[in-house]
Amino acid sequence: MAGHFEATPGGGAAVALDEVEIAILRSLAVQLLELIGPGDEPAEDEDPLAALFAEGPSEPPADPALARLFPEAYGDEDDELRAASAEFRRFTENDLRTRKREDALVVVRTLDALTPAGEGAVLTLTADECRNWLGSLNDLRLTIGTRLEVTDEDDDEEGSLYRLPDSDPRKPMVMAYLWLGALQETLIETLMP
Repeated sequence: MAGHFEATPGGGAAVALDEVEIAILRSLAVQLLELIGPGDEPAEDEDPLAALFAEGPSEPPADPALARLFPEAYGDEDDELRAASAEFRRFTENDLRTRKREDALVVVRTLDALTPAGEGAVLTLTADECRNWLGSLNDLRLTIGTRLEVTDEDDDEEGSLYRLPDSDPRKPMVMAYLWLGALQETLIETLMP
């Protein structure tokens, strides 16, 4: 189980993590939460139906990592597509941000609930928590990949990510990016019928 997820009864998964891996995962999830930003909590006296129709931003985020997490729906080749993307964003981005925040919070909470035994612990996730973890692992990889300016050619075993010299300052983030990918892949494989 060390380093990869394995299926558990009930549709969940488990993985053994050492203290450093737990700290890295938690730190990355917290940084993702900070990047996504706080949610807009409806006021107690606010109409719940009105909250459903609250409008979000119509412009894409300026930060490239956020733009990758919240991409344009229809592209921006012409004014009509830009207008359709803006309209789509207005009514979907707040919900998407909420879901991404919830996924990252599940990662933090499940890691915080671990009881280390020796130098690590076994993280056991329910089926629902597995879905949250998959979403958050994907968001973390998208964010790190954007910061590293990863291309499709870089992201394979023949690509340059695997051949970075240890002196390259990007090396720690590349290692985190590749490790998150391996975790994500084994979690997907675990959940496949």
